[in-house]
Amino acid sequence: MESIVQIQEHSAEHRAKMWKIALNVSGKGDSLSPWDGVLDLPEQTLIHNRSQQLIDQLEASEAERSEMVSDVESVITFYCKSRNITFTPELSLPHLLKPLLGLKLPRSDLYNCFYAIMNKYIPRECVPNGRPFHLYRLLLQYHEPELCSFLDTKKITPDSYAINWLGSLFSSHCRPEVTQALWDSYLQQADPFLIFFLMLIILVNAKESILSEEGASKEDIIKTLETSPSLLEAEDVEDLFLLAQHYQSKTPLSLRKMNQNLFGSSLVALKEEETDLSQALCLPVSVPEILQANQLQQDGVRFFVVDCRPAEQYNAGHLSTAFHLDSDLMLQNPSEFALSVKSLLEAQKQSLESGSIASGEHLCFMGSGREEEDMYMNMVLAHFLQKNKEYVSIAKGGFMALQKHLVDMNVEGLDSSYMNWIVSTSGSHSSLSSVDGESLSSPGDGKGVKSLVNKMTFALKSKSVNVKEKMISFIENTSAPVDRISFNLPWPEKVIPDRHVSSSDRVGKPYRGVKPVFSIGDEEEYDTDEIDSSSMSDDDRKEIVNIQTWMNKPDVKHHIPCNEVKETGHMFPSHLLITATHMYCLREIASRKGFAYIQSRQALSSVVKITSKKKHPELITFKFGTNNSAGVEISAVERYLIPNAGDATKVIKQQIMKVLDALESS
Repeated sequence: MESIVQIQEHSAEHRAKMWKIALNVSGKGDSLSPWDGVLDLPEQTLIHNRSQQLIDQLEASEAERSEMVSDVESVITFYCKSRNITFTPELSLPHLLKPLLGLKLPRSDLYNCFYAIMNKYIPRECVPNGRPFHLYRLLLQYHEPELCSFLDTKKITPDSYAINWLGSLFSSHCRPEVTQALWDSYLQQADPFLIFFLMLIILVNAKESILSEEGASKEDIIKTLETSPSLLEAEDVEDLFLLAQHYQSKTPLSLRKMNQNLFGSSLVALKEEETDLSQALCLPVSVPEILQANQLQQDGVRFFVVDCRPAEQYNAGHLSTAFHLDSDLMLQNPSEFALSVKSLLEAQKQSLESGSIASGEHLCFMGSGREEEDMYMNMVLAHFLQKNKEYVSIAKGGFMALQKHLVDMNVEGLDSSYMNWIVSTSGSHSSLSSVDGESLSSPGDGKGVKSLVNKMTFALKSKSVNVKEKMISFIENTSAPVDRISFNLPWPEKVIPDRHVSSSDRVGKPYRGVKPVFSIGDEEEYDTDEIDSSSMSDDDRKEIVNIQTWMNKPDVKHHIPCNEVKETGHMFPSHLLITATHMYCLREIASRKGFAYIQSRQALSSVVKITSKKKHPELITFKFGTNNSAGVEISAVERYLIPNAGDATKVIKQQIMKVLDALESS
């Protein structure tokens, strides 16, 4: 698959070919052939009028219009007949056909593409009060609790503004060229859940203007929200996806795993036992994900588990990495509860700093799993949500689900060390009751807990006030506490392989519309042996260096701590070092403190553009390349998240000007 940049300029014919490949309908036969072509549905007049309205928006001759109306009406009618769907005014089917009409496909291909998109990318129950909108609200609450709370207060539900976004993959409100660029990227990614994150970014970008409409009517706010995708430009699409993937990397996988059956061709209805998302207080997370997340030596989503059961239940046995917050205290002793919450947040901060196995930015609350007992935990959850705390989730099924999962793991013999996860306050392993009532005690010698959980078993006395002291004694203190910032963790490379931009990429294709910010001399004149590919793709080719040693080198003029941002949205703590002639990126090695890979080295003379976005001024994009008779050739693109980005780019630009001056005078 080719990059977004190359695809944007392609003809309708090429786009049609790419989309058909992405939708897996190339060479597929005519699905309409068994149909007699009779247009006789009860709602046929409505279908015809909607088809006519759609074609009226397009530029075409009279003859073409008549044929296109016939195509659209036939496709919608056959789809409704074959799927036994009643066509209603709020259905987004005509909007979904709009981008496909731009490809000038024969009717059979038009239907096949339309069917494939409906099947793979449009979720089930994309109707008012449908499941996808409850899921989207939980996602919004997880990342933007303040905005979610504002909309809840105004009684504005996601289906009131986003039903056409989801039902048409934004084609209802975006201009045609924006929709095409968006679908180019979206169909390449082939991830139906990505639409939820794209919708999230639309709201994140509109957050300030939405919150400023406190006095506006509900209808006006809905109108502002609904039309917000129309502000997108084609050049925003790349950043939209970058941000969507970043937010996706900070979201529990349970969101998609628990909702897989939203997409696909199966006609089986959603199972009865599925969580009713409309009643969910916050995002549910599965027990297996909670156990696995913190075991992986990577910094994706990691959970700080908060056990909200009464003290006697917690003391009898609990997840060894869980912090205890007795939810009964909220009503019985509010001042002690307030102290416990303060201790919890302090403990979370310190565990993050020490890199403990129990650490995580994401708060996950665990109850008993029995509805009547968990009533108080729900009040505690509501307390955190009211304070607009981001990354708040609940362990689905509570402690009962944890016990059952560990019993199942042990019975299947998959991993006996999992039994070390549950301990009592004495530090011993508690026995687990299996389904048939037999006791399953933990194998091993009892030392497993110590190595497994970094001594983070909390021996808390019932309703003790000394939570803070007890808690912190189990966590290694670091000499330099760091305030939590949004992007202080590197991101995993597991989900999508880290793609390295190299100088061989896009060679010979001038980057559209890029006017060089600086007039650049011929690269051959200067230090050609230092001009390397922007990032070496094999780790063994990367040089490992001591960060402090490099920072202290006499030729390093500026040191800029930052995060390198990959196309996937993943971030890696890094350091930009600026010399008289070059910019180096050193990426920290998580497993070797103080050391880094030389991720890239770029000649300052090859910088052709430095850009930032109004909405995200700290996200800086560097484009490297050369000037020639055909225009500017981009050889590499690198993005960094830089605190105080204005100061950093200023010193880099000053250094570039010095290089160019030196080149001109030589």
